[in-house]
Amino acid sequence: MKILIAEDSALLREALVALLERLGHTVVHAAETATELVDEYHALAAAADVPDLVITDVRMPPGLTDDGLRAALDIRREYPDQPVMVLSQYLADANARQLLTLPEGAVGYLLKDRVSRVRDFASALVNVASGGTTIDPHVVQHLLRAGRPGVLDALTPRETQVLALMADGQSNAAIADQLVLSDPAVGKHVGRIFLKLGLSPVDENRRVKAVLTYLQASDST
Repeated sequence: MKILIAEDSALLREALVALLERLGHTVVHAAETATELVDEYHALAAAADVPDLVITDVRMPPGLTDDGLRAALDIRREYPDQPVMVLSQYLADANARQLLTLPEGAVGYLLKDRVSRVRDFASALVNVASGGTTIDPHVVQHLLRAGRPGVLDALTPRETQVLALMADGQSNAAIADQLVLSDPAVGKHVGRIFLKLGLSPVDENRRVKAVLTYLQASDST
């Protein structure tokens, strides 16, 4: 894949470039600021050479708040099909929810200090670049705590736990192991989540859609 990255830390930027190249990808540019990220993307788009994936940190110059995340949103407004992966140590709120609930998908949000296996990171990049959605469960839990009004209160605390683990792509069996539940008990929780969020059990993407539906409902109130 051709990848455009944005990371203001020189050491982390060089490490990320080296890792991506070791995984067989081509880093077309490594931006140091959010402004540079947007400018470089526009230059690539003008040359009809848009990247397969954009990877950005959240807190970046010039503002050192959530400039990187807002830059990603700016890119997606102009190019709705552009896959974007946020890789950060920070948890954003409104702008993160806005990015993750874009109807076109092809978005991800991973926390740097929770990426424990290169293989999982590599798979997440491919998933997002292919149009999928990858969300760290800690990001999901943070966003769910940030807003739980109205219909969102229909989920019990246990169902919220299950939902966060579903967001990480874990199977029912893996969820059962982590929460010390039986497989049938997890199946019942998952079924009730789908029912409460109005998702058909025959939808093959219902697990990710359950998370996104929840976040969209939080954002709309």
